Amino acid sequence: MDRCLMIVGGGLAGAETAWQAVQQGIKVDLYEMRPKKMTPAHKTPYLAELVCSNSLKAEGLDTAAGLLKEELKQLGSLIMQIAEQSRVPAGSALAVDRKTFAEQVTAALETHPNIAIHREEVTVLPPEQVVIIASGPLTSDPLAQYLSQLTGEKNLHFYDAISPIIDGESIDYNKTFFASRYDKGGKDYLNCPLNKEEYDRLVQELIHAGKVLPRDFEQRAFFEACLPIEELASRGREALAYGPLKPVGLKYPGSNKTPYAVVQLRKENLQASHYNLVGFQTKLTYPEQKRVFRLIPGLERGEFFRFGSLHRNTFINAPKLLLKTLQLRIRLNWFFAGQITGVEGYLESVATGLLAGINAARLIQGKELTVPKDITALGALVAYLTQANPSSFQPMNFNYGLLPPLEVRIKNKREKKNLLALRALKAIEEWQHEIKLVISHY
Repeated sequence: MDRCLMIVGGGLAGAETAWQAVQQGIKVDLYEMRPKKMTPAHKTPYLAELVCSNSLKAEGLDTAAGLLKEELKQLGSLIMQIAEQSRVPAGSALAVDRKTFAEQVTAALETHPNIAIHREEVTVLPPEQVVIIASGPLTSDPLAQYLSQLTGEKNLHFYDAISPIIDGESIDYNKTFFASRYDKGGKDYLNCPLNKEEYDRLVQELIHAGKVLPRDFEQRAFFEACLPIEELASRGREALAYGPLKPVGLKYPGSNKTPYAVVQLRKENLQASHYNLVGFQTKLTYPEQKRVFRLIPGLERGEFFRFGSLHRNTFINAPKLLLKTLQLRIRLNWFFAGQITGVEGYLESVATGLLAGINAARLIQGKELTVPKDITALGALVAYLTQANPSSFQPMNFNYGLLPPLEVRIKNKREKKNLLALRALKAIEEWQHEIKLVISHY
């Protein structure tokens, strides 16, 4: 068996997979088609480019993202190490300077002596080689068609919407204020408060604004946790006020008064020259985005570094096609990792990449393949992927509801989550020692 691992895709999952494999002593050929062939969402040639938010979500163990992050750190994730090194203030969340982050991940892999990076598109795969397909939600059409023919399954897909990024110098700071909800983590968000009249006008304009129409062969099927802002607005007048524009936990500076609604902006880099409109994923046309989003107080003269956009997100029917080891059932020397497996989110992509890299290395070395227990975030995530109902399978973020219950019933939600987290981290540590995982710090 060829002792060199082939990885297709240089996103978060592909990058993490490559790092984990070389730590276990395996040489890697990593294939990334950018910049020779770009996707509708990527803008740079960097590996691990973040095309949506720059946030890797909350850090506390009372949150699902916090637990998954802690497991990844414990297992020596390259992505988590570099995220820490390139972080920007974001309250109780981990957010990164996206350019610095991608540059550092690229440098870490390009300079590794056991990783060869090939900038070319892959459309067919060698049947006998150990391969990890981490081509992401924007898998090229030729590769998607090849995989569809091989598996006999049509690729499922939904739309993923990207939030706009605005020039910090174009913001009117006299109409905004810095704060985090309930003052947690410092004044890391820039808040644009709206009164009732401003809110009602924004809702109506979002509903009636011009939108990008899907092509004939595309169908509309949005991931519920990443709905376009105008789609959410159409669900009722108060939908935004109870969603991304909720004012809860925010007060006007120097008073106890709460705004009617609030649009939050998050720093995209340390220089605070770029701001992301939190929760404003959209399929509005570019001219309409400029017109409608400039109705937000403080953004009347806003200049956009990047408009929001809409792209297809391709994923396989994992419960029918994958084992918990992330091997393809019909070809055990092929693995899948990242969003193409049907996980949703940056952390989840990294997690599946980490597991696929470890197992691919073990397969090449003739070792038994392994999966952590379902009581861990990583184990529960792959259990969902492979045990969900194939007829209704949809992408999923990791959440505490995926974990098996505690033996003792706990009513307090925070206490319950903390106990689940402690149980999970103990199990991850035991698994790490059991498989003698080699961990190297970048």
